[in-house]
Amino acid sequence: MKKIYWLFFMLILSSCTTVALTGRKQLLLSNESEEAASGSASYQQYLSESKISSDKTNTELVKKVGKKIAAVSGCDYEWEFNLLENSEANAWCLPGGKVAVYTGILPYTQTEAGLATVMSHEIAHAIARHGAERAAQAQLVQYGLAAGNVALQDNPNKDLILMGVNVAGNVGVILPYSRKHESEADYMGLLLMAKAGYDPNEAVRFWERMAQASSGSQGGISAFLSTHPSDEKRIKDLQNHMSEALKYYNKQ
Repeated sequence: MKKIYWLFFMLILSSCTTVALTGRKQLLLSNESEEAASGSASYQQYLSESKISSDKTNTELVKKVGKKIAAVSGCDYEWEFNLLENSEANAWCLPGGKVAVYTGILPYTQTEAGLATVMSHEIAHAIARHGAERAAQAQLVQYGLAAGNVALQDNPNKDLILMGVNVAGNVGVILPYSRKHESEADYMGLLLMAKAGYDPNEAVRFWERMAQASSGSQGGISAFLSTHPSDEKRIKDLQNHMSEALKYYNKQ
């Protein structure tokens, strides 16, 4: 059993890396090139099943904004940017720089800088490898459950204990890191859009519009059990980081 714990510790120690722009230590258990290959395959599959927008003006705007942010990202990805016909107010970026923006978010972005707010946030998730980090955390929870299953094999309350460990792992590790990733992507995105020449103040205005649109729609889910920080916290954090972002913007 001690050997298992020792291997577990060595796995964690050897898999630590650092997030660009923030310097935060993170645990990753996958190879970045493999993540990019998987992201590319998933992206092409998704595009084949989706409707690419025929709106030439907004399509070109998405590509323009994406290229400007990618140029300051510090990542040599094979970037792709597409506008998809979808009423959902959403956007995402898969590993390796595969970006999709839904037409449903355009009424909220309103301006080029508003679009940059959304795209820089999603690009930040990709360059920080948040998806891979969450996958690693989930793996560690499973490793812990497996080790606990062996250690508690003679305990009559084993199933109850392991259920508690699983819940604790999700509420105590997975969800908080999801919120941390969102806050980190907000911060990184703010710096990226400023470096790309977009007024970072627009990020606050965008999230204020989103907060107003989503007011009362969370169904009573508390911020503690949410994968995203509250709108109020998100806006306050952006305002706290604004002076740093403006230094980059004012250099343009």
